[in-house]
Amino acid sequence: MDDPLVVLFAAVAIIGAVSAHLQHDRFNKLIAVGITFGGIVPFIVDRGYLDVAIAISLIIPITTIIMLLICRRETCDT
Repeated sequence: MDDPLVVLFAAVAIIGAVSAHLQHDRFNKLIAVGITFGGIVPFIVDRGYLDVAIAISLIIPITTIIMLLICRRETCDT
């Protein structure tokens, strides 16, 4: 992989991780985790683990949707 691309993808992953750490809202944290995922997948593909990258690319959006539904639930006080 070219050096500028490595720096760019690493910066995206670090920005996503720092953003997830600094966010207090659950929805914003999930968005930041998605940004981190976008920076990490090119490194997985670069190593040649295409099957792992495909599995992660299918699993992450599904779990994100499930987590958003769980975070959206409101507790009822009875």
